[in-house]
Amino acid sequence: MTDPTALPCAAVAGWLATREVAIEPPLSASLITGGRSNLTYRIADAAGAQWVLRRPPLSGVIASAHDVLREYRIMAALAGSGVPVPVMVAACDDLDVIGAPFFVMDYIDGVVPRDQATVEAQLTGTARAAVGASLVDALAGLHAIDPADVGLAGLGKGNDYVSRQLARWERQLERLGITEDARLRDVLVRLQAGVPEQREVTIVHGDFRPGNVIVGPDGRVRALLDWELATLGDPLADLGWLMAYWGAPGDGVPLPVPTRAANFEPRELLSARYAQLTGRSLDDLDFYLAFSLWRLAAIIAGVNARARLGAYGNAPVDVADDRVEQLAAAARAATEVAGR
Repeated sequence: MTDPTALPCAAVAGWLATREVAIEPPLSASLITGGRSNLTYRIADAAGAQWVLRRPPLSGVIASAHDVLREYRIMAALAGSGVPVPVMVAACDDLDVIGAPFFVMDYIDGVVPRDQATVEAQLTGTARAAVGASLVDALAGLHAIDPADVGLAGLGKGNDYVSRQLARWERQLERLGITEDARLRDVLVRLQAGVPEQREVTIVHGDFRPGNVIVGPDGRVRALLDWELATLGDPLADLGWLMAYWGAPGDGVPLPVPTRAANFEPRELLSARYAQLTGRSLDDLDFYLAFSLWRLAAIIAGVNARARLGAYGNAPVDVADDRVEQLAAAARAATEVAGR
């Protein structure tokens, strides 16, 4: 049976040659990540040179989430800014090459600290201790960039970021018929009533977490990946999202986070470092944590609902309603700490 995710390597090799990329055929490819997100391949030529190719998923493409050419433009714009991004090689909008738009970037060797098993197997305790500070340094560096200076002034609307995100997710839940779920509705109402004033507009990554970076053996960030959700918005939303994924033993958050392994710095040290580097007040950080936990609950609830409707075909999907409940409870607790 033909693998639908198989990459037409000869077509890619021919296209790269037209872009004056030095390759030694034949080209081979292996799928790194796939599914409902963009498909990512490691490609290599006969001489051992390696690159990474990104294309949209085979089905269920959402324009706002799977625009790989926009992702290419963002990373290309950030080249030389100090934000660690891979070197962009070329982008292709010709659907005749592989049947979808795609881009190619340099391959960066390292570890993606996506879960506890990965970091325990591939990073020393000393390296784990360095990951948090390096991530915060990269995030602070991103938020320090004037979007106009790198040609990204038109990346998004910017203002009222959290309110717009809450409205967007409420509409998505309504379309799936799960807005009246009491686990989510209660926290949504609390969040909508307590959105802090947005003081700044910066470039925000939108999915800034350990699973979207490559670190070296020393634990320092070599590259920030997966820029599909990047826009202009509230920088503290990025920090809140990182805090949601910076779990600790016994925190009740049902995410496969790496930071429950030994030696990772606690949330408090990371947020203090961010505040020191940026000069931003973190008085409302508990709200942004609550917002992030609720958004995660909404995302998983949406996946569960679509899976029950058969949207993913025969692909295995872990329908875990208990995760929605646990995340909603954690978000509710964070709103109470935030006084909202």
